[in-house]
Amino acid sequence: MADTPNSAEIQKALEKQVADLRKEITRINKTISARSAEMMDDARDQASSFYENASARASKATQQLRTQAHAVSEVARENPGTTTAVLGVVGVMGFLLGLAVGQAASEPRRRWY
Repeated sequence: MADTPNSAEIQKALEKQVADLRKEITRINKTISARSAEMMDDARDQASSFYENASARASKATQQLRTQAHAVSEVARENPGTTTAVLGVVGVMGFLLGLAVGQAASEPRRRWY
C-alpha cells in the first residue's frame, strides 16, 4: 500500500496543477492584450491614413469645382444672351421630359396576351 498516494499528496499535486494553469492563463491573457493593442494601433493608423487621403482629395475636388464654377460664371457674365437661350432650352427639355415620364407612369400596363 505504499504505492498509493494519500489524499494530502493528491491535493498538493492538484494545487500545483491549478497554480500552473493560472500562470499559463495569465501569460495567455498578456499575449492577447499585447496583440490586441498592436491591432488597435494598426487600425488607428490605417483609419488616420484613410482620413488624411480622403481629406486631401476632397480639398482638391473642392478647389477644382470652385475654379470651374468661377469659369462658368465668367462665361455667363460675358454672354448673357447665350446663357438665357441655353437655360431656356434646358428648361423646355426638362418640361418635355417630365411630361413624357408622367404619361408613361399614368398609362396602365398593357400585356401582350
